[in-house]
Amino acid sequence: MCSAHYGVDLALHPQTAVVCTLREAVMDLLLVSPVRLLCDGLAACLSGRNGVRLQSTVEDLRTLRVSLSSRPVEVVLIDVTQGIDLDEVRAIACEHPTVALVALGLLEQCREVVSCGRAGFVGYISRSSSIDELCKALPDIVAGRLDCSSQISGGLLRALNRTMSDDSESCIAEPLTKREGEVLELIGRGLSNKEIARELCLSLSTVKHHVHNVLSKLGLSSRAQAMRKVRNTPWIAASRRVSRSSQFGGRAVPERRQVATSATAT
Repeated sequence: MCSAHYGVDLALHPQTAVVCTLREAVMDLLLVSPVRLLCDGLAACLSGRNGVRLQSTVEDLRTLRVSLSSRPVEVVLIDVTQGIDLDEVRAIACEHPTVALVALGLLEQCREVVSCGRAGFVGYISRSSSIDELCKALPDIVAGRLDCSSQISGGLLRALNRTMSDDSESCIAEPLTKREGEVLELIGRGLSNKEIARELCLSLSTVKHHVHNVLSKLGLSSRAQAMRKVRNTPWIAASRRVSRSSQFGGRAVPERRQVATSATAT
């Protein structure tokens, strides 16, 4: 607690309690946008506001990955008004599960919200939102709450129902082995065959064999389709990693994680 940290009785020093509360409540943000005017404008608007602090700005997702590896933050605001690579967003979400990715300037339509959710965004700020609404929404998003219209809520439920139906249909096909499930997850994170081989300590030829089997069992014809499949239904790869014994009471063995350094497939 703050009182123990500073060695004071907050009940006797209400002004100190306010200071401590503010210090504890500061949320570090990182903004991703190629538009410098937006970055400078948002920095100016957030300057001096309690509870939020714009730590830095970067112009693209590649630079974001570098920044997060050396200087983590709680929330990343990603400008989606200029178009964004959702596959790369999904990879970043997998690499940094504790960071809240927030779509900034999203067109508030059901299809757009669903696409962002599937890509790994945990919340969004609509194009019509004000600075006050932004500052109010961020703590809710970090806490796992989403303030949206009834139309969006209904659309999310319908999308979830369709996704689960698609997943149920995919279970009819021949199941993946534990290793194939691991390969599928890494494909979804954007790793190339060489990177997958290093991650799993396999030969390149073995990885290629697993990739071929994964595509065949899922009825897909390309890695891009596999990446999209994992992005839309990320639990598919996760569920395949559980062995048959663990499904009947055994304990699954934790797997190693490695930050993807490239989204280029071989």
